[in-house]
Amino acid sequence: MTIARELGALYRRDLTRVIQEIEAFPDANLLWATTAGMTNSVGNLVLHLEGNLREFIGRQLGGLPYERKRPLEFSTTGLPAADLVSRMERVRDSIPGVVECLSDEVLAAEFPERVLGHAMTTQQFVVHLNGHLNYHLGQIDVLRRVLTGAGAIPLAGLA
Repeated sequence: MTIARELGALYRRDLTRVIQEIEAFPDANLLWATTAGMTNSVGNLVLHLEGNLREFIGRQLGGLPYERKRPLEFSTTGLPAADLVSRMERVRDSIPGVVECLSDEVLAAEFPERVLGHAMTTQQFVVHLNGHLNYHLGQIDVLRRVLTGAGAIPLAGLA
């Protein structure tokens, strides 16, 4: 299996996990709540992940049409859970496929934008974006547990 296919499988697994987390909320209003020490709601984190992945992987690497409106990722509130799930399903259905199709040459090339203030390869940035996805996935899980009083949910598989 190539690194691109392995990374694509990880994105698919982790985006499935985000969907599972959203669906585990018993009350959609809690998706927009925060708690001490956490300024972003689950809903805003989901919108941020959507914007981040659709911009950097979907549009810049996959040529998929998208216009990012980053401030709205953090200011929008009150969308229903079904809308957040639908957005993440669309991301899960498009982003892993873009990653899986990246050639060794593209992965070794410099990423088209200097996002973090310095040049890096596409492979390094795609790995960074998966770490970013998992960082926010962890925040989503903690917020869900704190806000609902519920424990762990079953893990998403790699398939």
